[in-house]
Amino acid sequence: MEEVSGTVLVGESFDPVRGRVVVDEGRIEAVEETETDSSAIVAPAFVNAHTHLGDSVAKDAAVGLSLDEAVAPPDSLKHRRLAAADRDALVSAMRRTLRLMARTGTVSCLDFRESGLDGARALRDAAESVDVDPFIFGSDDPAVLDVADGYGASGANDDDFAAERATCEERDVPFAIHAGEPDATDIHPALDLDPDLLVHMVHAEEDHLERVAEASVPVAVCPRANAVLDVGKAPIRELLDHTTVALGTDNVMLNPPSMFREMADAERRFDVTAEEVLRMATAAGAEIAGLDCGVIEPGRRAALLVLDGDSDNLAGSVDPVRAVVRRATALDVERVVV
Repeated sequence: MEEVSGTVLVGESFDPVRGRVVVDEGRIEAVEETETDSSAIVAPAFVNAHTHLGDSVAKDAAVGLSLDEAVAPPDSLKHRRLAAADRDALVSAMRRTLRLMARTGTVSCLDFRESGLDGARALRDAAESVDVDPFIFGSDDPAVLDVADGYGASGANDDDFAAERATCEERDVPFAIHAGEPDATDIHPALDLDPDLLVHMVHAEEDHLERVAEASVPVAVCPRANAVLDVGKAPIRELLDHTTVALGTDNVMLNPPSMFREMADAERRFDVTAEEVLRMATAAGAEIAGLDCGVIEPGRRAALLVLDGDSDNLAGSVDPVRAVVRRATALDVERVVV
């Protein structure tokens, strides 16, 4: 039995409660309102809704390049670097990134893993000794689903993914696809595949939003990566008004996988509340991947981010949700409970 005390952000609305979280065998036994001397802020740990961890072998190599030059299959800089990477070096680089994510409050990520079966196996190996459990969207041959948790397609303009979608249906695993990143031309074709997750949707228009709402398709958005690649700003307010929206950091080669930076950027540049952004960084990604975390309430998995509310950065903040979303950094992390 373990108790985590402080200002606890409880439930899906992140109501601040002075008290404690009682943890027993990895589950939240109770959330109790009680007097406490602790200055900690206790939030749900993060679920990063879109990553490309293989990029860890080429950090910052693509900054300044266009989308096609940087990451588009099959001949972009990313794919050339991945093809040339030694397997041991790739596994080591991804493990380092996962360790960084674990130290800064992320307990899972929804990763699009290139290189088929070999790529999915490499990520499994990288995650073996780290407290981050990647939900792997595999690539290439549908046989990747023997190892991966779902299938991640590059985009409907890149290939015909009907067979991959059908295999996901047969195996009852999710099918995800990039859409609307460089322009809107691949959004309707992506929606025609009846996906379980759309990624980016930078150029989504009203007719796309209506289809998304009708089919209840969640969307992962990656504002910082979109800015680095200069592809535009996703209509996050409109997306939130139509469906579940989760927050991801995208390619490690473009940005570090910091959910603190991603939240602060989203809250400042888009028409969203701090509570909405925190939900995008926690409960939304967990819901998409079917994970039992992202919300602090009895019965849930105990995946908790404990921040030092008396740090030089956070001391004096009058709004704990905004403190987490707008102000907190990795330096404020006291511990992560998993």
